[in-house]
Order: sequence, then C-alpha cells, then structure tokens
Amino acid sequence: MCGRFTLTLTTEALQQTFRDFIFPDGIQPRYNIAPGQPILVIPNDGRKQATHFLWGFIPSWAKDPQRYRFINARAETAWQKPSFRAAFRRRRCLVLADGFYEWKREEGKRARPFYFTMKDRRPFAIAGIWEHWQGADGSEIIGSALLTVSANACVAPIHDRMPLILPPEAYDQWLAPGEQPPERLRPLLQPYPAEAMQCWPVSPEVNSPRVDAPHLIEAVEA
Repeated sequence: MCGRFTLTLTTEALQQTFRDFIFPDGIQPRYNIAPGQPILVIPNDGRKQATHFLWGFIPSWAKDPQRYRFINARAETAWQKPSFRAAFRRRRCLVLADGFYEWKREEGKRARPFYFTMKDRRPFAIAGIWEHWQGADGSEIIGSALLTVSANACVAPIHDRMPLILPPEAYDQWLAPGEQPPERLRPLLQPYPAEAMQCWPVSPEVNSPRVDAPHLIEAVEA
C-alpha cells in the first residue's frame, strides 16, 4: 500500500524531466501528500496536460462517496474487480511523484516510516486509474487511485507492496486514449528495478497529514 508520497519539484524542474507533457504554472513543492488531497496527474485524454485530481477513487455506481473511496488498487486484479475494471480499460493516468513513504511494522513497536526515491533523485510516474463520480445532488468528483504491485528487493524489507512505477518507455501505452484490452497492459504491471532505488528512515512527523515541510524527507538515525 502507498499512503503518502511527495512531489517536491517546481513547474520548471518537472518540465525538464517530462518534456512531452504540459504543466500549469505555480506548482508548489509538497512533502506529505495524503489521501483526500489533490494530486498532479496526466490523464489519458490525448492532451498530455497535467491537472489535479482528488486522491480517492470513487466508482461511478457508488451511492456513498465516503464509503467507496479507494486510494490504491492492486495491479494484479484491478482489471477484474467491479470497482476498477472499467477505469483500468478506459481511464488511466500517470501520477507524478519524486518519492513515497512506507512504514515498517515490528511486533511490539510503533511502525517506522521510510522514504523511497530514485538513486538519481529524478521524479517518476506512478500508474493510476481515475473515475468521474456524480452525486444525485449534482456534485462531482474526479478521483484517482494508485496501482500497487509486489515489492521489489529495495522495498520488501519495509513493506510487501509498492507503487507501480512505470518506465518512461511505457508512458505512451498507458496514456493511450480510449479502451485497451487488459492483456495489452498487463506486461507493464511489474515492480520497478530495485537497483535504481534507495531509501532511508525519516521522522514520524510524517504520520500527520497536517505536517508538510522539507525536513520530513531528511534521514534520521535508524
């Protein structure tokens, strides 16, 4: 499961890495992105333009948006599950990040947060799905969930799941507009190479979504 992540770069820095995408002005660094907050995504609408969706996927058929609000979906089964299968086929997106947090749980001890990044500290794209939910009162929510896969060798000592990070060569296929059969997408559902990643322990202050500051990603003593 991925429950927090970061995007600490400005518009200019993101544009340097993701040259094929269009970014809005004024993107601010964020060090503790939590469920229920806006996240920066590239939807598969053919425009390759970044926008903000809510982090919280609500199936279109849900009557209660609070009860059915998913932040993650297992990549191995999302194409089959009633809540996600239509979005997996038709409404995909890239969720932009430059790091994510996972918690190591040990019996008798408080879970310890760790921060994961690429070794070169470059930003990356997590595979996501999105849905447009409309309530009976006319209210609308465009929400997204991150896809997760089994942990690679870097993440596994801390947690058994990790975000589905896509390599740049997979972006076009994931963002192809319209419907794609699951068998074409399933080869992309692989853990990112462990040798390209790194991690370190960080402050338990990240447990509070109200704290959003640069010191959250600094290493602390194990």
